[in-house]
Amino acid sequence: MTDHRLPLDDPSIFANVFGFMGLPLSRQLDDERNGAVIMGVPYDLGTSGRSGARFGPLAMRRASANLAWEVQRWPWNFKLSERLAAIDYGDVQFLFGDSEDMLARVAEQAGRIAAAGKTLITLGGDHFVSLPLLRAHAGVYGKLALIHFDAHTDTYNDEEKYNHGCMFYRAPRDGLIDPAHSIQVGIRTEYDAPTHEFAVLDAQRVNDQSAAATVAAIRSRVGSQPAYLSFDIDCLDPACAPGTGTPVVGGLSTSRALQILQGIADLDIVGFDVMEVAPAYDHADITALAGATLALQFLYMRASRLGSACASPP
Repeated sequence: MTDHRLPLDDPSIFANVFGFMGLPLSRQLDDERNGAVIMGVPYDLGTSGRSGARFGPLAMRRASANLAWEVQRWPWNFKLSERLAAIDYGDVQFLFGDSEDMLARVAEQAGRIAAAGKTLITLGGDHFVSLPLLRAHAGVYGKLALIHFDAHTDTYNDEEKYNHGCMFYRAPRDGLIDPAHSIQVGIRTEYDAPTHEFAVLDAQRVNDQSAAATVAAIRSRVGSQPAYLSFDIDCLDPACAPGTGTPVVGGLSTSRALQILQGIADLDIVGFDVMEVAPAYDHADITALAGATLALQFLYMRASRLGSACASPP
C-alpha cells in the first residue's frame, strides 16, 4: 500500500513534484491513514482587478518543492510525517466560463472530503471560491466562525453575482458563518465600521502590536466554535507577496502571519484555504512560495492537534 505520509524521504526533492510537497495524487478518501487533503480550484472569473489567480494552484504546488527537503519545519518541534498523512486531490474541474458549475462542483467535492472526516486545504483561485467551500463545510459542521486574513473585508453588497468581494456578505445571510464569532485580520481598505458585522484587526494595529496580542484577540472572538480559516495572499504586504490581483501596501509580513497562525493552531479549525496567488505578477516565485508555506503551516497546525508536542505560541 502506498505510503501517503509527507514530506517524502527522497533526496531528489525536485523530481516528480506533481502534487503538493510531492504528495501522491489521489481521490481515494477511504484510507483512514490520510487526515488531510490538498485541493486546487483554478478559477478567477470573479476577479475585479488583475486576473490570473487560476494559475495559483499550479504555482503553489511548484513552489512547494522548495519546502520538501525540510523534514521538520522550524519552529514546530515534531516531524509532520510522524503525525499526519495527506494526499493531493488535484484540481476541481468545471465547465470553462461557467461560475454556477464551479460553485456546484466545488461544494460537492469539498463536501465529500469534509464528510469523510478529512481536513481540506484548498489552493485558489480567486477568493470567490471560498463561498462554495463555506457551503460545503457548513453542511458538515454547521454554522462556522470565520477567521479571515485579507486586505479587504469582502463584505461588499455588489450587484454582480460572481465577485471575489461579496462572499462574506452572502455567507452570513445564507446561515454559513456567525459574524459574532468571526474576525478579519489585516484589513486596510474602506468599510463601514459602524454597521460592519465582523470584528476587525486592521493591518496597522496588527503591525503595531505583538503577535501574541493578535492571537489573543482571535482566540477571544472565535472561542470554541468550529472555524474556517481563509487567507487571501494580499493580506501580506506586496513586498512579501507582489503576485496578486489587488495588492495593497501596508500589509503583514510573512513572518508575522506565520506567528499568528501558530498561536491559533489549537482552535477547532475545520478547513483552510489560501487564495489570490496570481503568478504572472510574481517575482522570483516569492508569492507562490508564501502561499505554499501557508498551506504547509496549515498542515502543521492540523497535525499539532493530533499529539501533545507542539511549539509554543508566539
